Order: sequence, then structure tokens, then C-alpha cells
Amino acid sequence: MTRLYRPFKNRVPDSQYRDRLAHILTRGELVRDTPQGVGAYTCFGSLHPMVFEVQNGAPLITERKVGFWRAGIGEILAFANGVTDTKILRNEYGVSWWDAWATEKKCEEIGVPVGSLGPGSYGAAFHDFPTPDGHGFNQFAHVIEQLKNPKLHQRRTLVISPWIPFYNGWGGVQKAVVSPCHGWLHFRVLNGELSMRMDQRSADFPIGVPMNMIQYFALLLLVAQVCALRPSRFIHSFSDAHIYENQEDAVGTITNRESRRLPTLTLDPGVNDFFSARPHHFPLTDYEPHPAIANIPVAI
Repeated sequence: MTRLYRPFKNRVPDSQYRDRLAHILTRGELVRDTPQGVGAYTCFGSLHPMVFEVQNGAPLITERKVGFWRAGIGEILAFANGVTDTKILRNEYGVSWWDAWATEKKCEEIGVPVGSLGPGSYGAAFHDFPTPDGHGFNQFAHVIEQLKNPKLHQRRTLVISPWIPFYNGWGGVQKAVVSPCHGWLHFRVLNGELSMRMDQRSADFPIGVPMNMIQYFALLLLVAQVCALRPSRFIHSFSDAHIYENQEDAVGTITNRESRRLPTLTLDPGVNDFFSARPHHFPLTDYEPHPAIANIPVAI
């Protein structure tokens, strides 16, 4: 897998994340009334996508050290496998932050068992999307089946959605502790190489986006490997991109730091089944970030 990348010394430092942070903070509209009760500098539909060429490294931000990147990869693997239970997320995939959302109060409020993310969450949509016959539809299995068939590589319809409308506000019903914020995917084979675009509905840029960047890049590597394709490009686009007012100091520190060369994320070459991949199958090397910034506020 390392042959996908340029030698580390030949990579170009990537400032796309830092530049967009600065843009939101200086050009975003300050919205005082938010569901989290904290004002947010917001760009709606106006932020340019980030485009990452695989050969230039994996998009794990370098302006501050992100030590829990592996849990981000664990999260997307869990969701692709249909996980909606916080115990499984924590024990099998190393993801603990959903405990803050799937509280007893919240679960009772939306009518799901304690510790459940709900039938409108990512895992349910990706793996068991509701169908008229009641069997559920596995979106990743469907896309991978098509990508493995070279005769279908010209298709522009290889799309996956995390959104089940009637469980996320349609008719006033919510059946997810947090409505999906990311994961609208479009795969495209161009001249024999695989690219993937991820559209993000709601993007907390200081906290959520760095995790989303690396987890979906890992997903691209995984889909490409199991489909015998070369990964080429990851495009990350945004609808509502925001920075909360109480994150402003941390963002100032980040935007004043120099961006560095991106690291190398690889995938165990023995992984040939999409649903068997786990976080430990993704080693990281060449990561040389600035120091971590502790306690950046998270709006819940």
C-alpha cells in the first residue's frame, strides 16, 4: 500500500484544513441561535471542498496532534457494519464518545433503549436501510458488488446515504440520538482508479472534521483494496460548516501554525473482506504534527 504515496520527503505540506478554519472564522456569519445554545460562525454552502490526492499523504491534520485518530476509523467501520449500540462501539471498535449523546435521558426522549443510537442513525442506514419488504438494504455491500465488476465502472450512480428521512425529523419524528452529520458518499471509477466524495451536512470544524477527514480516507483505502482498485482522490465537501464561539481561541492557535506534510496511512494487505476490517488493520507512520491542544470545547 505504501507504493500509493510519494516518499514522505517529496510530499507537499497541506494547508487546506487550516485555510478553511481561517475562512469560517473571518468570513462566516455569526449565528447566535443554535441547537447547542452556543453561537457559531457559519458558512452555509459557500465553503470550497477539500481535495486530497492519495499520493500526497493521508489527511490527518498536522496543525495539532490528533491522538485518537484510530477511534475515528473504528467509528466508520462500526457504522458500515450496522452497529447502533454504544457498548459494541466502545468494546469492539474503541469508540467511547457516543456515550455523551446516547444518555438515558436522550434515549428515553426519542423512545429507544438506553445506549442505542437509534434506528435513524448511521449504522442502521448504511447496513439495514428500511425497505418495503422489511428485510433491510446493505448499501455498502451493494456498492462494493458493483465496484468489483469492471463492466459497471462507468456508472455514476454509486451513492450511499446515512439519512433515513422518516427517522430524522420528517413529520416531527426523530429516532436518532444525533441525526447523521456526515456520510453522503459518491464513488467514481475514473480511468481505472477509485475516487470518493463525502458530503457533510453539519461540520464542527475544530472537533469533528479532523476525525471525519481521516476516517473517510481510511474508508476509501478499504473499499479500493477489497475491490482491487487503486485509490486516487478523496473529496470532502460541506453544507453547514461552523466554528462555535467558545472554540475561537483554539482556532486562533491552529491557524497561526504552519501546515506540515501529511502522514502515511496503510491498510493490512491481508484484508480482503470489507466487513472484517478493524481499526488495528490501519497502521500510521510519518506523522509529525504540532503539539496537541487540550480541551477544545465540544457543543452537545
